[in-house]
Amino acid sequence: MAATRFDEPAHDCPLCPRLVSFRRELQSQYPDWSNAPVRSFGTLDARVLIVGLAPGMRGANRTGRPFTGDYAGDLLYSTLLQFGFAQGTYRADPNDGLHLVDCRIANAVRCLPPENKPIPAEFTNCRPFLQAELAVMPRLEVIIALGKGAHDQVLRALTVRPAGSYPFVHGRLHGLPTGLTLADSYHCSRYNTNTGRLTTEMFHAVFGAVRGALKG
Repeated sequence: MAATRFDEPAHDCPLCPRLVSFRRELQSQYPDWSNAPVRSFGTLDARVLIVGLAPGMRGANRTGRPFTGDYAGDLLYSTLLQFGFAQGTYRADPNDGLHLVDCRIANAVRCLPPENKPIPAEFTNCRPFLQAELAVMPRLEVIIALGKGAHDQVLRALTVRPAGSYPFVHGRLHGLPTGLTLADSYHCSRYNTNTGRLTTEMFHAVFGAVRGALKG
């Protein structure tokens, strides 16, 4: 029987000294915020896993749910609702009752990094959590990487070389030797949408392609 759980990082995870220091600083400034490693959202029997880079300061780091409470979540969850990967109403609140359908959301780095930029050691320290998560998702078919950083970390977690045959290209679906499909999208950040690098239509096109790629 396949495993039905994996161990998320501890609430006071000590693995990355820089992130621990930043977390404690924010705990002092904003004691009502989550300020802890952000757990994945959705069930392990999902066929789609969305992987972001790391929690946003006033989004997931504040609310404790991936992509909840900032602009990136507004675009992501409205898209998931439109394509049938979520049900309910998104209110930027982890208690809004929204639930995911055949979809799960995780981050390559589970704690908020300063300036939203993890360093290599932090990717390395957190990668075992993503690897363990992938290992207990028996129905997984497609991984959506939001941004090149997430793309590279997914490939490393799957022990597939990032370079060569699998470059990050927005809208591309890569068939991996593991049997999984890796779908690339620019990150749904306010910066990318404000600059026109990512439009709502471009983002929707990725999820439409993923919906079409699922078996059955």
